[in-house]
Amino acid sequence: MNPLVDDTFEISGVTYRSRLLVGTGKYADLEQTRAAIEASGAEIVTVAIRRTNIGQNTDEPNLLDVIRPDQYTILPNTAGCYDVESAVRTCHMARELLDGHDLVKLEVLGDEKTLYPAMPETLEAAEILIRDGFKVMVYTNDDPIMAKRLEAMGCVAVMPLAAPIGSGLGIRNPYNIRTIVENAQVPILVDAGVGTASDAAIAMELGCDGVLMNTAIAEAKNPILMASAMRKGVEAGREAYRAGRMPKRRYASASSPLEGYFF
Repeated sequence: MNPLVDDTFEISGVTYRSRLLVGTGKYADLEQTRAAIEASGAEIVTVAIRRTNIGQNTDEPNLLDVIRPDQYTILPNTAGCYDVESAVRTCHMARELLDGHDLVKLEVLGDEKTLYPAMPETLEAAEILIRDGFKVMVYTNDDPIMAKRLEAMGCVAVMPLAAPIGSGLGIRNPYNIRTIVENAQVPILVDAGVGTASDAAIAMELGCDGVLMNTAIAEAKNPILMASAMRKGVEAGREAYRAGRMPKRRYASASSPLEGYFF
């Protein structure tokens, strides 16, 4: 087994090699979207059903013409939903548009300023969707207790925020993220707040199974180059986690010990 190659993970029984998941919003046009996603190496691409045309508007450009479902796992999300009813309805619309596709990313937002998740509504919506046969990947706050509860309900992946959506602030509470990872039996993917490649690497060094991002790539001065950087950041962080870092010490430790040498 080659540790640099044989490192996959599963979401709902499907195996993936890329641990970078990307969104499709905020790009200049569909061609830039396609090029950036290709540069990222992502295999899972999330789509905001309420904001992106994937066939519901026949007179508009269709995202699926450049991000084809036979090349990527399309992950519909409920971005922009602030209540249970609209989140559930959006997932059902996605399943209809994507010919029975049942893997969805659930987010129910609390307010427009912070875009933090409304957790009571998220729990209710997750329960309904799971009962309706959806495989739910869920956006949540960085609360280890809530993460465990969502897993126990049957969510196939839990996605705690690193910082507010679109903020680019990086991992604000690494200790909570690590606790969530240590207690989980399903994939944990950092969702929201990543700003640059080092943030992605930190998330992976904490033991996360993956990172989802959109704004950090789409709003970079060069989105395609940043997509490539994020790919490398995720890969480097994952390899560092698997390698096991050296212990932190208060004092110096010579890299070339003198024991056993004569002068």
